[in-house]
Amino acid sequence: MVSSRRAFLKSSALCATGVGFTQVPNIAIKQPIGIRVAAVDFAFEEFKYRMPYKFGGTAVDRVTLLNVTVEVVSPSGKTTKGFGSMPMGNVWSFPSKTIPYEGTLQAMKALAPKIAAITRGFTESAHPIEINHQLEPEYLKAAADVSKELKLATPIPKLCTQVVASAFDAALHDAFGKSLGLNCYRTYTPELIGHDLSRYLGADFKGESIQTHVNEKPRDWVWLFHSVGGLDAVLESELKERVNDGLPETLAEWIRRDGLQRIKIKLQGENLDWDIERTVSIDRVARETRPDVEWAYCCDFNEACANVDYVLEFLAKVKERAPKGFESILYLEQPTRRDLKADSGNHMHRAAEMRPVVIDESLTELESLLLAREMGYTGACLKACKGQSHAVLMAAAGRKYGMFLCVQDLTCPGASLIHSAGLAANLAGLSTIESNARQYVPAANAGWIERFPGLFDTRDGKLATARLTEPGLSAVS
Repeated sequence: MVSSRRAFLKSSALCATGVGFTQVPNIAIKQPIGIRVAAVDFAFEEFKYRMPYKFGGTAVDRVTLLNVTVEVVSPSGKTTKGFGSMPMGNVWSFPSKTIPYEGTLQAMKALAPKIAAITRGFTESAHPIEINHQLEPEYLKAAADVSKELKLATPIPKLCTQVVASAFDAALHDAFGKSLGLNCYRTYTPELIGHDLSRYLGADFKGESIQTHVNEKPRDWVWLFHSVGGLDAVLESELKERVNDGLPETLAEWIRRDGLQRIKIKLQGENLDWDIERTVSIDRVARETRPDVEWAYCCDFNEACANVDYVLEFLAKVKERAPKGFESILYLEQPTRRDLKADSGNHMHRAAEMRPVVIDESLTELESLLLAREMGYTGACLKACKGQSHAVLMAAAGRKYGMFLCVQDLTCPGASLIHSAGLAANLAGLSTIESNARQYVPAANAGWIERFPGLFDTRDGKLATARLTEPGLSAVS
């Protein structure tokens, strides 16, 4: 029987202090364990969107990528470089009504060199998961320092800190895999990590390994969820002005060109009539364009719903107006506020009886996953932008507790998409991924399309992932 959240957290705390449980026996090390950080470098890269992407009430028209290179040394003295890249999704990870876009982005840029220095200063030889485990508290302290230094009206949130740190974490996983000549998903054994899962997830996971939640090889392909943002044209009549850059501009055009079968619907959460009409309209266009397809939808409210009653009425009205469309809703994503403790009375049990309800913005650690389960959520979004270490640990926890899991995007282009697709292809129980950089910022994918055919460009509604077997994260040799 799964323990209660309080009991679980108590056992986790005891585990962290080494009190109240039997220590895991020493593990026989079959290969040299760990890497030591020798150097850390980073740079920013800017791209403009071809068209704005609206979600959570905000339209985004640009992206700043954080690109990180690390140099590590193995116990044998071998030097290896690793690379990680991630969008600085400040609108999503650091929403603020008092700090403008440039202010939250500047805070993230100011945090990056501090995280680089902390990572560079780690002198032990360890697995990337262990490194992240030890350094995340220091990253959070650095975020608090930046908040004070910049006199921010709203402190940098933990989620935002994880997004900045994720590129550094990715680079370490990439370097560790390369140092052993292994894909990073082959390096999650207790022998290589040096610990079982109880060190990171508490006593309930004693004797368990991440590797049991990893496929023997990546899937050949995963389903692509195409995003329909709040400003995207579903109908031809909704196009105010064409971009005329050769890419599709209406939903039907995208469906026909890319052979789509999965759609992520961005909703307002504050306008019930609009949300219902938008969902019904998208379903109608999808079925008219490809009537023989077994459609699946994700409805994403980006935490804007006031309460679960809004969600229940939305589902009831969609079912009434478009029964097939209702049946095609695969899951609902983060309907209400991300701060679950502050919103603890807003339970999702009734909604989850109709469709899986998953947390996204809320998921920053195991405690939030357990609290979400208490509140009736039945699934969780895994995101590369929260860190590779975080993603694989939350995947293990979610699978243990029988939760619905999915992989979501942060408009990830280039190496960050390969990183994200690796999660969907390699973690057990997953088969879909949202990928929208091809829609909004295709310029950032230049040079990657030819190197990874079928991953950055699709014509069958799927992303090709069979080639993600190279050492490290598979993106950069």
